[in-house]
Amino acid sequence: MNCLRAVFFDVYGTLAGFDPPREEIQSRAAGKFGFKVTKDGVDAGYYLADAYLSRQNASEPIRSLNANEKWTFFSKFEQLVLRGAGHEVDLETASEVWREVRSQEYRLALFPDVINGLDHLMAKGLTIAAISNINQSSDQLCEDMGLVGHVDFAITSGETLYEKPDRRIFEAALTRADVPPERAAYVGDQLESDISGAENAGLIPILMDRNNAHPNYQAHPRVVDMVSTISLIDSMVN
Repeated sequence: MNCLRAVFFDVYGTLAGFDPPREEIQSRAAGKFGFKVTKDGVDAGYYLADAYLSRQNASEPIRSLNANEKWTFFSKFEQLVLRGAGHEVDLETASEVWREVRSQEYRLALFPDVINGLDHLMAKGLTIAAISNINQSSDQLCEDMGLVGHVDFAITSGETLYEKPDRRIFEAALTRADVPPERAAYVGDQLESDISGAENAGLIPILMDRNNAHPNYQAHPRVVDMVSTISLIDSMVN
């Protein structure tokens, strides 16, 4: 496929993760209530919780919820994280664990393989961009994440007022890149918000599966890190 002209990336779970890692954050918070969790358990829990987040954004974006609604949502989110980690708790308990999660210091940080990968793709003449369901400006996202100079631009739900999987946020990126959808690939880790969203917008979806949540996935190309992403993209443009 030598007609590829642009590659767009999701941010959370694809280009970046929590620092310290989410299993450490969850372990400290859950441990205060006597719950022990493992990395595999937390990964399984986030698989459930992130799918719930995608469904919520598809029906009523989280940014549109009031403070009480957001707290209830994230209490349920935490309940799913704990469920995946092997602990069935009521919503009140999940809310208290979530409070402990929120009380910790953590940030989103790029995975170590990201910058070299992005620079490699830009050097090939591809238009590179990030698309994120985050309630801030694209400039602020790039500044906060250290993406300035490593992507051509970013598109955020905070600016477009559309959340993935809404096709309009993908179309905003296509318009900015000035490429038709069939000449753009999109790399993301969520089956609904990323893969289905990109597919519905006509882009070429690529599943980023850093946590090996979908080892048997075959509907679209699957990658596990930026090295395998680069290898795939190179094969599509060379």
